[in-house]
Amino acid sequence: MRDRTLKYLLILPAALIVLGTTIWPLAVSLVTSFRDWRLTRSLAPGPFIGTEHYVIAFTDDPDFANAAMVTALFVLIDVTITVVSALGLALLLRRAGVLQSLTRAVLILPFAVSPALVGISFRFMFNAEMGVFTWLAGVLVPPLQNFVWLADEWAALLVLVFSDAWRWIPYMTLVVLGGLAALPKEPEEAARIDGATELQVLRDVTIPALLPVLAVVAILKTVFALKMFDQVVTLTGGGPGAATTTLAYLVYSIAFRWYDMGYASAVAWILTAILVFLAIWYMKLILRKPGQT
Repeated sequence: MRDRTLKYLLILPAALIVLGTTIWPLAVSLVTSFRDWRLTRSLAPGPFIGTEHYVIAFTDDPDFANAAMVTALFVLIDVTITVVSALGLALLLRRAGVLQSLTRAVLILPFAVSPALVGISFRFMFNAEMGVFTWLAGVLVPPLQNFVWLADEWAALLVLVFSDAWRWIPYMTLVVLGGLAALPKEPEEAARIDGATELQVLRDVTIPALLPVLAVVAILKTVFALKMFDQVVTLTGGGPGAATTTLAYLVYSIAFRWYDMGYASAVAWILTAILVFLAIWYMKLILRKPGQT
């Protein structure tokens, strides 16, 4: 009995911190999402209006529809580039031999840079007058000389994707490398003995065996891509227009530009529901027993 009491006492400080910084704010925001609370009218929460905010979001808010479309497009392009690039780099580094350990140490460096700083750096590098990438693009493709990347809707979105992929590809490459290292060598060796080319071994043996790892990488990257906020703030500011306004940035805009705390909470909970679903899926994948479908 004394040991059990001691365990609870030791856990209590951490539990109080989690309760005060996570569970309580989540509960308050959930309740707020059902209330009409605009700071321009009152500092106190307004009356309960039920699910009106959620109905408006899905049926009568072009800003939400645009942000959802931008987020979906960003996630699709970002996750595809990240997974394909990570797989390609991992396959190359698998053959690097002695250099592999040195390369792994270098690969983790981009992930150590804060997303906000990445956004600021890319904003300078894509500056129309003195950006290094703008200059390089102009040298390689003359029509792009002095092209204002962040003033074009599609170009700004691609720059945002590029900045995020630059940060995440090295880390995901390490994850895929770990998956490759765990694969048994016998199936690949047997395929080579049977006369299969390296491309056939890769297509028919290696990649199918690596699919669970690639699925985990894709879902994990999707979760973080859906939360894209820092680089939007420091790189594009949601523009031009609303071309790079993600759902996370829309929540910020509704809350701290339009001061509609009730609606901001509702949009935040819609995004949270998507993230929770993906997180559960991710946990099922990594906890699944070998051979289980």
